[in-house]
Amino acid sequence: MGKYAVTEGTIPQPVRTVIYGPEGIGKTTFASRFPDPVFIDTEGGSGRLAVRRLPSPTSWAMLLDEVAEVARGGVPCGTLVVDTADWAERLCIRAVCDKAQVKGIEDFGYGKGYVYVKEEFGRLLDALDEVRNSGRHIVVTAHAQITKFEQPDEMGAYDRWSMKTSKQVAPLLREWCDMLLFANYKTIVVRDGEGKNAKSKAQGGRRVMYTCHHPCWDAKNRFGLASELPFEFESIAAIFGESAAAASAAPGNPAPVSRPAVMVDDVPPPVVQPEPTPMQQLMGEDWKAKTDAALATLGIPSNLRQLLVANNVGLDEIQTVVGARGYFPADMPVKDYPRDFIDGCLVGAWPQVYEMILNNRDVPF
Repeated sequence: MGKYAVTEGTIPQPVRTVIYGPEGIGKTTFASRFPDPVFIDTEGGSGRLAVRRLPSPTSWAMLLDEVAEVARGGVPCGTLVVDTADWAERLCIRAVCDKAQVKGIEDFGYGKGYVYVKEEFGRLLDALDEVRNSGRHIVVTAHAQITKFEQPDEMGAYDRWSMKTSKQVAPLLREWCDMLLFANYKTIVVRDGEGKNAKSKAQGGRRVMYTCHHPCWDAKNRFGLASELPFEFESIAAIFGESAAAASAAPGNPAPVSRPAVMVDDVPPPVVQPEPTPMQQLMGEDWKAKTDAALATLGIPSNLRQLLVANNVGLDEIQTVVGARGYFPADMPVKDYPRDFIDGCLVGAWPQVYEMILNNRDVPF
C-alpha cells in the first residue's frame, strides 16, 4: 500500500471563466446571466443592469476584502463576477506604488514594477480560488485591445487581440481560468468591383464568442465547446446544469424558458413514455405526482426528479451507473451526491446516462 491514495474519475468543481472583448459588446450583460451572480464592479459598468453588487472598491485592499467576504459565506451567491480585470489591475498598481512610495509604476525602473504587480495580482487569483473552493463560480471580465505580435520562429509581426492588462498579468489570467472566451463582432470583408477600382467593404456585425486558440486571439475551454458560438449565455448554459436555467434574464429580455433538463450539443434529453409498472398502476393515474413527491422526501433535486419520473428510472439504476463509472460507491445514496455532480454529470449529460441505464436493462440475467 503506497503512501498516497490514488483516485479516479472526474471531480466536479465550480467554473472559473474569463471573458474579454471590445468595449460595448455586452460582457457585463453576459456575466449577469451566470447562476445567481454578485458583482464587484471596479469600473461602474453594471449600473444599468438589475444585478446585485458589492460597493465599488476604492482600493486594492478593499477589493481583496470583498472577495474574502464572499469566500467566507458572508455574501450569498452562486457566481462572483469581477468586472473588470484591467480596472482591478489599476487598483493593484496604485497599491504597489503606494507601498514603495513612488509616484508611478515606471519609477521602479527596468520593468521591476510590473513584476511586483504580477506577484500582487496573484493574491487576487488566490482569493478567487478560495471563493471557488466555497462552491461558487467565478467570472472575470476584461477589455480587449489589438497588439502587435511576433512569433520567435516566424518572419515579421501581425496584429492580434489580447486582454487590456499588462503583459505580466494577462498570462496569469489565461492559465488560471477553466474557460477563456473572446467575444467580438464577426465581420466579413467583401470586394466590391474589380481591378484597381475594387474596394473592400465590411458586412455583418453578428456577436460571437470564440472558445479555442487562434493566431489572432487567445481562448480555451475544458468542456468540448465548439470553437465559435453565438455570444449568448445559452450557448454555455449546459456547463452549469440546473442553476443556469434559473439565471436571471438580461434586462428587457424575457426570462429563459424552463426545461426539464439542459440540452447537450443541441440534442434534447430523450423523454420516453414507458408503461407503468404494476406498482405504479396500483398507485393510480397520478403515480407520477406521487413518485415525484416520494423522491422529494428523499432529498432528490427537482431537475433530476423530473428526468427520473419522465423516463421511469429508479434511484438504484442511477447508483449502478455511477458506481460502474467509478464516480462514487454503488451503495452511496443519490441524495448524498454533490450538487455540482448532479447538475453537471447526471442532468447535464442525461442522454449518455440514460443510454447506460438502458444498456444495463438489456443485460440478461
